[in-house]
Amino acid sequence: MSSSPLFRFSTISDYHRAADLPKPAHPLISVVHMENVSLPIAEAPFNIVADFYWISMKKMQHVKFRYGQQTSDFDEGVLFFMSPGQLFGVESVEDAANMKKPEGWMILIHPDFLWNTPLAKNIRQYEFFNYWVNEALYLSEKEEAMLTAIVSQIEQEYNTAIDRFSQSVIIAQLELLLTYSERFYQRQFITRKKASHELLTRLEDYLSSYFNSGALASQGLPSVTHIAEKLNISPGYLSSLLKMLTGQNMQQHLHHKLIELAKEKLSTTNLTVSEIAYELGFEHLQSFSKMFKTKTNLSPLEFRHSFN
Repeated sequence: MSSSPLFRFSTISDYHRAADLPKPAHPLISVVHMENVSLPIAEAPFNIVADFYWISMKKMQHVKFRYGQQTSDFDEGVLFFMSPGQLFGVESVEDAANMKKPEGWMILIHPDFLWNTPLAKNIRQYEFFNYWVNEALYLSEKEEAMLTAIVSQIEQEYNTAIDRFSQSVIIAQLELLLTYSERFYQRQFITRKKASHELLTRLEDYLSSYFNSGALASQGLPSVTHIAEKLNISPGYLSSLLKMLTGQNMQQHLHHKLIELAKEKLSTTNLTVSEIAYELGFEHLQSFSKMFKTKTNLSPLEFRHSFN
């Protein structure tokens, strides 16, 4: 990856020029139809970094893509999201000479277009902008049609005479697109239940191993980033999946496991409360006692005495 050519696009106009597209109708937002893109796809591998948001719905056979830490192909209609500065790569191309034209669309959104709108801040709440390529959203035909209709509305809006309402109308359409995408991701977590629950099992196995290894005392609770790296998925996808399946975010889940382990030690060992607090990674006994009472309505000693 490091030796692959890198294409850097600071503006949407830069990308249009590189892809041999007409000058964008609006300098800060553009809908691009995949069949019109002309990039040196046969010269893979290469990397792209853009200083704008990039939402893509692609169908492209025989091409391997990468972003985050994973590679995937887009033979099916899938949706993926990139934030400014995120690296995207084309890894390999099979039978480039006989490739069919790619299908789909892209929306390119410069951060300046969102300036002074609620979406400028709220867009960071959509965690799928930090998912990896193998965590892309696989769309049903109905979902694909719904999102494509919204994209067409956006394209139509900026191609008409721009007035003081244009930005608000397009922002509203973008928010609708992102809200539907979030809904469809929730559906994907459910319909791909086997894969989701296998991932949850791997998470529980890793946490059990970590908690029982003595690492809590020396390293404390593992971070979401650390856990995600061990499971080979993105932190955002892990957090979203856990929330969907358990109703808890990662911190709540870790604290729940911590309290369950504390209960086990309090009820089955002769360790002092201070020793248990230390083994669980707490520097101060008061912090452990406070968390335990918050979660159980009992102090550690009260909980222990309830077993005597």
